[in-house]
Amino acid sequence: MRPFIDTNIISELMRREPASSVRSWAVRQSGFLVSSIVIKELIFGVTRKNLQMKRQWLDEFLLHHCESLAVTPAIARHSGILRGQLATRGITRHPSDMLIAATALLHQAPLATRNTADFEHCGLQLINPFSP
Repeated sequence: MRPFIDTNIISELMRREPASSVRSWAVRQSGFLVSSIVIKELIFGVTRKNLQMKRQWLDEFLLHHCESLAVTPAIARHSGILRGQLATRGITRHPSDMLIAATALLHQAPLATRNTADFEHCGLQLINPFSP
């Protein structure tokens, strides 16, 4: 099963010297799943900072290594339910994170992220490639 990757994993891989644990984890994967929400976040970052070389790297990475998954009505619905259920327990989550979580859940894929706390209590299998 290809892992679903969060923004911070791709951002790390874009670095001139990515963390060795993330790099070695990434090369062992057969490809990645990525949400259109993650793509939006990454494009915003490289555009805001006018990072043309990173934008080119990102475009190539997405084209050759990722399957992009759109936010569907089913994902939006599941995201709202998930965020609402967490809110009833006093757990506040960002809407974008819940869209990412719902996409991973509905595609039954583990989520690779450095920010595992942002996705706890969502029923996801979490992978932190930054951890040894």
